[in-house]
Amino acid sequence: QVQLVESGGGLAQPGGSLRLSCNAPRMIYSVFVGYTMGWYRQAPGKQRELVATITSGHTTNYGDSSKGRFTISRNNSRKTITLQMNSLTPEDTATYYCVANQNGMDYWGQGTQVTVSS
Repeated sequence: QVQLVESGGGLAQPGGSLRLSCNAPRMIYSVFVGYTMGWYRQAPGKQRELVATITSGHTTNYGDSSKGRFTISRNNSRKTITLQMNSLTPEDTATYYCVANQNGMDYWGQGTQVTVSS
């Protein structure tokens, strides 16, 4: 069982920033490094969409809505990934989910709410 714990969500003003983190507390280092990690988000009434992913080799991929504004990174020794979100808009309001992927299997966190509002 892969446990993923997200943190860092909350309320931000338009144009502001938030930093999300996802930790895999029960995963040993040698296993964590083999996973592609990422973030997806889902707004009410909308489908879940890609925010960003990062491979074990630190190759990144971004969804169209996050390119140029969000940055994903990983710290394998801490078994943690982060998502730095800048220039937030109300359209970024959603529940953000951390995901770990390996060999076609996805493991999801519980999600953390991000609300962008003035």
